[in-house]
Amino acid sequence: MATAFRDLDNKVGGGKVRSTIVQYLHSSVAPLLRGSFNEHIGRQLFGSTAELVRLAGWAAYDQEDHGLAQRYLIQALRLARAASDGALSAEIMAAMSHQATYVGRPGDAIDLARAARIAARAAGLAALESECHMVEAHGHAARQDQTSCTTALAAAERAFDRAEPGEQPVWLAYFDQPYISAKTAHCFRELGDHTRTAHFAERSLTMSVGYQRGRAFDLSLLASALSSTDPREAVRIGLSALDIATDLASRRSLSYLRDLRYRLRPFNDLTEVADFRQQVLELTRRG
Repeated sequence: MATAFRDLDNKVGGGKVRSTIVQYLHSSVAPLLRGSFNEHIGRQLFGSTAELVRLAGWAAYDQEDHGLAQRYLIQALRLARAASDGALSAEIMAAMSHQATYVGRPGDAIDLARAARIAARAAGLAALESECHMVEAHGHAARQDQTSCTTALAAAERAFDRAEPGEQPVWLAYFDQPYISAKTAHCFRELGDHTRTAHFAERSLTMSVGYQRGRAFDLSLLASALSSTDPREAVRIGLSALDIATDLASRRSLSYLRDLRYRLRPFNDLTEVADFRQQVLELTRRG
């Protein structure tokens, strides 16, 4: 069920899956938690429940319901710790770091990323450690600390190079080279480096099929990097992001489009730019 919900979240957005996840937790999972079981089964049960609660939190985050998302993620972390699952605990703290950067709390994001990295290292998962370096880098970028950001990015690449094929848990399957490129592009956008933002955003588009929301993010990111130098190309790419976002229930995807619309405002005298900005306005008003 966690795998099914995770796939749906990536394809259609958190707004279409959160209520279903929560209903499943209440109707099917909660009765199991109230049952009797030995320690081994208990750890498995708490770990599986932690993963589902994390997904509920991530879906709430995707809808920018940040208070609710934080409560779910804290509960998921408690469950993962009850399961003695250090790797999943690290993944949850990395998600909390991700959210903290998004809501403008980069200092908290860095602290959470570092705590996550300690847990990831103890779990012996190099790919997970790489992810923790990536979210720390994003926090540094949001603070305009280019030196610390590039140091964390380099550490992420080194850790990822140490990862053994097939060692990643199923919930970490999304973390691959295109995802690293996407997060790197986000860092350079924060730092105002449009050339490298565009380079890494373009590399991220080699992602696997099924990550529709991520593709919408990365197309918007690429378009925003090109908006000041080639507004027509930015619109062309932005239209692809808009097409995907139309079928998503993801307020974060709308935020990316709002940002692109804002960056294109100096070129509103171009017909295609004005038309695109109007389409984004109409979609975001509905969303």
